[in-house]
Amino acid sequence: MGFSKVGTFSGLGSADAKVGVNKPELLPKEFSPVLDVAGFLSSGQVEPNTMENRLIQQIVDLEKDTGYKLRILAQNFPDTPGLAIKDFWVPDDRTIVFVADPTFGNIIHFNVGSTVDLDVPRNFWSRVAGKYGNMFYWKEKGEDASIEGAVVAISKCLRDPTNPNNCSEIN
Repeated sequence: MGFSKVGTFSGLGSADAKVGVNKPELLPKEFSPVLDVAGFLSSGQVEPNTMENRLIQQIVDLEKDTGYKLRILAQNFPDTPGLAIKDFWVPDDRTIVFVADPTFGNIIHFNVGSTVDLDVPRNFWSRVAGKYGNMFYWKEKGEDASIEGAVVAISKCLRDPTNPNNCSEIN
């Protein structure tokens, strides 16, 4: 299994490994495709209609429809489960790990499995990060809007990655 790191920082990559971040205590007891350890998705919203719950449903539907696995980790480094996330999610070649972390400016970072890397144009990930992850966007609209916008773009692209125009525009 191979993973490509896309973006400037990776929640599963070398930055965590360099400082040895491994905090399994930040992981929930039960599996979830969305981990919001930073609290970006739940502020002021009433259960069960939180953005986190809506994202989880979108991810479940996406996986059922396409076979691609999207996982979202919202964190503020160094408050992150770090390397423990690999054992929790067990990413494979069809997994996209989306780390939302504003620590280094751009809030959106991706690790993509090798099959995803073959199916989706590599520049798609940097364009999503550039549009929804830039500091001006997330400071004006909020971290939650950045995350949601990126998920919508990813879902649209993955629903038909073989259509050459499908991943070319980020709406």
